[in-house]
Amino acid sequence: MSLTEKYKDCEIKYITTSFATNDSIQIKYPENESGERFMKCVPKDNDNADYQEILKWVADGNTIQEAD
Repeated sequence: MSLTEKYKDCEIKYITTSFATNDSIQIKYPENESGERFMKCVPKDNDNADYQEILKWVADGNTIQEAD
């Protein structure tokens, strides 16, 4: 599965914490068949596999939304 397919219909955006603006990335997955919506917070850490995957997703032409 491509990363574009994996993150289809996901909301991927930077988040602001008490430490800094845009220091993490939040992934909100679409609702599943039970109506649940899961989220994942990914730190901007080059050693983090999820962060590396998001960087590849961005390199494929996708954009991370700005923090609120």
